Amino acid sequence: MKILELTNYSSGICGVWARVKEEANRLSKNHEVMVFSSDRIKGENGTAISEEKIGKVKIKRFKAKNLGGESFMSWAFEKEAIKFHPDIIIAHSYRHIHTLRALLVARKIKARVFLVTHAPFERTGSRGQKGNIIVYFYDQFVGRITLSKFNKVLSITKWEKPHLLNLGLSEKNISYIPNGIPEEFFTQKRSKEENRILFLGRIAPIKNLEVLIKSVQYIENKKIKLELVGPEEKEYSNFLKKLVKDLNLSDRIIFSKPIYKTKEKIEKIDSARIFVLPSKSEGMSQSLIEAMAREKIVIASDNKASTDLIEDGKNGLIFSTYNEKDLAEKINKALSGKLNNIRKEAKKSVEKFDWKEILKKIEDLLGP
Repeated sequence: MKILELTNYSSGICGVWARVKEEANRLSKNHEVMVFSSDRIKGENGTAISEEKIGKVKIKRFKAKNLGGESFMSWAFEKEAIKFHPDIIIAHSYRHIHTLRALLVARKIKARVFLVTHAPFERTGSRGQKGNIIVYFYDQFVGRITLSKFNKVLSITKWEKPHLLNLGLSEKNISYIPNGIPEEFFTQKRSKEENRILFLGRIAPIKNLEVLIKSVQYIENKKIKLELVGPEEKEYSNFLKKLVKDLNLSDRIIFSKPIYKTKEKIEKIDSARIFVLPSKSEGMSQSLIEAMAREKIVIASDNKASTDLIEDGKNGLIFSTYNEKDLAEKINKALSGKLNNIRKEAKKSVEKFDWKEILKKIEDLLGP
């Protein structure tokens, strides 16, 4: 079959792109797969090259016009999509214009079309009032009309289902296919653990990193270091670095460059005693489930995405999202050495996300 994947980004560090890249690569073993995206680089200025090939997967990038926020944009791909004439279109990220265009293309060429939501719900606290109004009107006047036109809507989390049902979808039109974890996270030899706490992801306001930085002053172990690894949004990064300086924590907090290679990413996760994800909101955090696969004690903020994955005290710890003292208390608890059972439970709880198992579900859905 010919399969077309549509996503806003195919360059930079992006959770949606991580899913699309892995999915496309694995599907390309038995199918002809192309990825279409904007030419923007997630988390950076500038643009990516217009065409690229990763393994057997061909990527085409289109000039984009920003319509508001970081990721809400328009990029015209319809002519190239019709030319490719896929049997199946997989459109990623609900509430984005390319998913609506995917419906039009699919109708014209009589292709099947699937929407992967990427969990955009439960995020009112991370958007401004204007953004929340736009989201409300989109859901009520666009989502309710268009969602049922997809052959299937794929949720990446279980907690999305009530939201989708509330938008008028029937249960038979919803399938749960979460993000996957590459096999290497379960099989690569473990590297030496060091006296550090790790955050791995974009240095962006939604990640709520000021709370993590403030928590360091309350950690009992005064020799432990915090390392923040990922691409930086410059204005926010400058704010965080000033905060570190103001709190006299410059010798305990490290900002490191992003990591793109799987082997190096695993080694970085292994180097930490604790992995912390303090986000205001998430969809399904790739870095979180990967850290759990490496048997890390993970500590995450109290949002739907994290509590969907973590049972507090069993396979990880949950803290009150904006409370740095509560986070420090959980870090102290994790450093006490009395929670090693959590490590085993963390890995056990994410084994179901092994990409080999996820691919079977996708292939079954797509059919022969």
